[in-house]
Amino acid sequence: MIVLACLVIGAIWGSVLAKKRGGKALDIAQYAAGFAIAFMILGLFATVLLDKILAV
Repeated sequence: MIVLACLVIGAIWGSVLAKKRGGKALDIAQYAAGFAIAFMILGLFATVLLDKILAV
């Protein structure tokens, strides 16, 4: 669930940032996709780390 939450947060953050910088529709889509992928990878690492810590 952390991965999906990070994916959504990254997509929202990327789209807001692109809109704020005056991007067109394709710019917004690219920023949303890029941020979503980056945040999803961070969420994956967080999930693995939490699993290792809590699996004691």
